[in-house]
Amino acid sequence: MHANTVREAFPELDAIQDDDLRAGVVEAWATTMDDHGVTDLAAVPWFPPAQRDLGLDDEYLVEHVREVTACALALAESLLDHRDVNLSLDTVVAGALVHDVSKLAEFDGMDATPVSDLLGHPHYGVHLVARAGLPVELAHIVLSHTHRTTVEPATLEAVIVAHADTVAAAAIRSRATDDLRTV
Repeated sequence: MHANTVREAFPELDAIQDDDLRAGVVEAWATTMDDHGVTDLAAVPWFPPAQRDLGLDDEYLVEHVREVTACALALAESLLDHRDVNLSLDTVVAGALVHDVSKLAEFDGMDATPVSDLLGHPHYGVHLVARAGLPVELAHIVLSHTHRTTVEPATLEAVIVAHADTVAAAAIRSRATDDLRTV
């Protein structure tokens, strides 16, 4: 039902060469939208606790995910240009696109849900990625992209997405503070 909305929100899907992987990413987002009554993907806030604390009400999840994807892809392409590394651009792009898919379940507008309080987005995200039939490498990216778990990135693709997410989030927070060590 929401597949077209997902495709419109994330034109970066076209960078995924594997048709099944691309379809799985769309399914993960569309199913989560349906499960949690999200009809306007563009209106989903980026991260309500930080937004309230820092007064960043105009930050949205879709833009954050797109920024993480662009950053991760640029980093991966740079590594491929300058190093003899074995990494999958499809995995980087797909992982970046689903890294925060469960934030649709973690927040209802600006309010936390039990998913946020009891699981957090990386843990619930693993469930959503697996449910969409996506490979374990993407579940690992979701689980290891944040400090909310003790799982460290074990693949180069996971390291790339984790760092891209950290940088993109820091850029958002930098709008509210000069010293990123304080948030």
